[in-house]
Amino acid sequence: MGFSFRDKMAPSTPLLTVRGSEGLYMVNGPPHFTESTLFPRESGKNCKVYTFSKDGTLFAWGNGEKINIINVTNKGLRHSFDLPKAVCLEFSPKNTVLATWQPYTTSKDGTAGVPNLQLYDVKTGTCLKSFIQKKMQNWCPSWSEDETICARNVNNEVHFFENNNFNTIANKLHLQKINDFVLSPGPQPYKVAVYVPGSKGAPSFVRLYQYPNFDGPHAALANKSFFKADKVTMLWNKKATAVLVIASTDVDKTGASYYGEQTLHYIAVNGESAVVQLPKNGPIYDVVWNSSSTEFCAVYGFMPAKATIFNLKCDPVFDFGTGPRNAAYYSPHGHILVLAGFGNLRGQMEVWDVKNYKLISKPVASDSTYFAWCPDGEHILTATCAPRLRVNNGYKIWHYTGSVLHKHDVPSNAELWQVSWQPFLDGIFPAKTITYQAVPSDVPSEEPKVATAYRPPALRNKPITNSKLHEEEPPQNMKPQAGNDKPLSKTALKNQRKHEAKKAAKQEARNEKSPDLAPTPAPQSTPRNTISQSTSGDPEVDKKIKNLKKKLKAIEQLKEQAAAGKQLEKNQLEKIQKEKALLQELEDLELGI
Repeated sequence: MGFSFRDKMAPSTPLLTVRGSEGLYMVNGPPHFTESTLFPRESGKNCKVYTFSKDGTLFAWGNGEKINIINVTNKGLRHSFDLPKAVCLEFSPKNTVLATWQPYTTSKDGTAGVPNLQLYDVKTGTCLKSFIQKKMQNWCPSWSEDETICARNVNNEVHFFENNNFNTIANKLHLQKINDFVLSPGPQPYKVAVYVPGSKGAPSFVRLYQYPNFDGPHAALANKSFFKADKVTMLWNKKATAVLVIASTDVDKTGASYYGEQTLHYIAVNGESAVVQLPKNGPIYDVVWNSSSTEFCAVYGFMPAKATIFNLKCDPVFDFGTGPRNAAYYSPHGHILVLAGFGNLRGQMEVWDVKNYKLISKPVASDSTYFAWCPDGEHILTATCAPRLRVNNGYKIWHYTGSVLHKHDVPSNAELWQVSWQPFLDGIFPAKTITYQAVPSDVPSEEPKVATAYRPPALRNKPITNSKLHEEEPPQNMKPQAGNDKPLSKTALKNQRKHEAKKAAKQEARNEKSPDLAPTPAPQSTPRNTISQSTSGDPEVDKKIKNLKKKLKAIEQLKEQAAAGKQLEKNQLEKIQKEKALLQELEDLELGI
């Protein structure tokens, strides 16, 4: 791709595309936020789909009648295709091909339907090839970065085409039944990760191959089998040296989790593989690679969840402690990490400087259903979209230091369906030094209302005793410190954590004595869908919660008596042993699991 004069100057900030019941339009990025004249607003509710090319120069959208392609830099309409039913669009990496997909239908007399996946030549507008692609999931063919190869999963095989010639299958990867595959990013040599589900007592497995060496017993670069996997997610790092695999079962046999059971595995192209040991039980909510390809972050464990950064040896490097979170997002340059709690959590975000492991800001984006980093690595987009939430739709643009720079609320009778940044190629925006000072903003800040815990009438005038359901764990650096090369042993780590917890408890007690000195923090682990601590809207659930709390209080008293030297009965000791299970049950109820 040749660089124009415009590329040599500082690039303009990425545009925002907004799609909803008020139509499809574009907004200039920070600092202006005015409606863009590059794209005349397409009003009406018929826009079902839009997409940018990978470099952000081409834009394609469907208006319910046609699919149109424009060049964003010179506003020119490139092509129009009669595809009223298309719901998916994607450009190949070098803008050679536009892939479109419409739902597959068979005719009434049962004869096979017509091909519903079309590949168009972006230059000429001609249709290069049509395929039948029944499922919407993984509908789009996968291209290598230079478009030398293109692959799609057909009847449990992976078919490879070369140089966008779709009339000849250049290669096939055939195993028992390939359920899914992921092509590696970056330049040649290309690698492909494939997943084959287990059957008849045989385990599931993931294998890595290098194109086009698929045959023979030693063709695979690496192989990892799993007995517990109904589905897997495979994540390549940017340098294509390793894949992280999240293996999930649909049902957790132990009954501990509603999510089924998940495990995290690491497979490198040099054949090494490992199970990533996660120090807290529970679901794996999110796993992300840093763009450096040398570390990844996992968010996992029953709420309040843990977040940990691991190196390529799968050793923990930094532990962010516990908190109300279920997602992680590295900035495009990899130097900032956002941990967030969206969905059924309250939208609390923690923005971390990854190099120094310092917290930059803690903004709250309540009711968010979408999050995206701007390609400039400085701005963040959060949005509340329908159909996930049909009220309070809108979006906000933040600076990573926590300031809201722009806010758009959709009128109450309208809906926002999608909003996203215009993409830019890596390296166009240079990484800037991290600032800890909140950038100035004209948008008035709204402090989110904090739901206070329910207090029975008898306690309402009495001082609050700070009894937390969960002991929050503080963040800690897991790197061996200079001078003591040996990592801490498990016992030492346990003692260190105990010591830190005691220290935190003392600090909390001090804060209680002098409340005017310390701002009382918002209760961390009150899930958003509980209006107050113990009203879920379901009287049955509330009753159970109340009973559990009663039992836990009784256990607390027994523990105090034991500590004071009282000899407990056998049934009382049995009660104390049930505490952990009761706490877990209470947490699940409060989270609405």
